[in-house]
Amino acid sequence: MSTEQAVASTGQEHWTKKGDVKLFLWEKRATAKPLRGTILFVHGSSMASTPTFDLQMAERPYSSAMDFFSAQGYDTWCFDMEGYGRSDKSRDINCDIANGADDVAAATDYIMKTRSVKSFLVYGISSGALRAALFAERHPERVARLALDAFVWTGKGSPTLDERRKKLPEFLKMNRRPIDRAFMRSIFERDHPGCADKRVVEVFADAVLALDDSMPTGTYVDMCSKLPVVDPAKITVPSLIMRGQFDGIASFDDLVDFFKRLPNPDKQFTMMSGISHASFQQINYEMVYHILLSFFSQPAPIYRA
Repeated sequence: MSTEQAVASTGQEHWTKKGDVKLFLWEKRATAKPLRGTILFVHGSSMASTPTFDLQMAERPYSSAMDFFSAQGYDTWCFDMEGYGRSDKSRDINCDIANGADDVAAATDYIMKTRSVKSFLVYGISSGALRAALFAERHPERVARLALDAFVWTGKGSPTLDERRKKLPEFLKMNRRPIDRAFMRSIFERDHPGCADKRVVEVFADAVLALDDSMPTGTYVDMCSKLPVVDPAKITVPSLIMRGQFDGIASFDDLVDFFKRLPNPDKQFTMMSGISHASFQQINYEMVYHILLSFFSQPAPIYRA
């Protein structure tokens, strides 16, 4: 990817409701016709959607995943789940994984109506992968392909979750937890320092902290005390499991056991070299884009046994 190739596309904001809860959606749409498909990006526990998927940094070609994939001919969408970013934060709840899957359903309801979309290419990262997987369990007819990055199934063998469980009593007492710049930096330092450029980390932290100074605790509580929250046997759609080499959220064995139980033979497992957590903000982000583009653009099998 050259700097000349990295041309930012124009974004459009949208709003929808989940009951009385207002949800913010952000779209970057390809100009190519016909479209290659519609991608829905699902964010994680500690940041809203646009810093994760539409990070603007001029000296970093296609720093925005949405710019990259819209340039490849896709209509790209992300959205802030309840309790995050620009979306509603008024309810006194901790916004757990099941609530996030409800938000994914509300977002797809809106896009299906406004863009006449029948099914989506869904990418979720970290707890966003859990929300996306639960959504695929509930609504397989809406998911053409499912990519789960930094995913966790049972939590067995996860050093990150082992450390996080020490604070579980604290998380159970509150619906929101504070975040600051030190916390944002810790996301990139806890597994394998050096996987992300420090300049990118600071720009990313700026974007996250401009929207939020606290985050819901629900996904942390679920990941520390309620796993597994999805059943691989019920995820019937074509699936890709993406694991960073150094990611501390899920052990390799945990993910392989999950992968074995996925019933659809159209499935892939990829280990991403030199990646820890938050893969789109890593030095090797172009490799991540390539892996995801390859999966999303893969033709469906003609012969099926």
